Amino acid sequence: MWQMIVERMPSLLGWFCTLLAFLVPYVTYKINQHLHRTADPPWKREENSSGGSS
Repeated sequence: MWQMIVERMPSLLGWFCTLLAFLVPYVTYKINQHLHRTADPPWKREENSSGGSS
């Protein structure tokens, strides 16, 4: 029984690719958030904090 379960488990490369599939977009999202907080001009920050008009 245990052998059947172990045979169906993904390889180390499969686990690594799964981890990268999560980490790459998450890190990109976090970096983008940080850049917007620090580099957006004041008029853009005011637009985001008011919720927008549309």
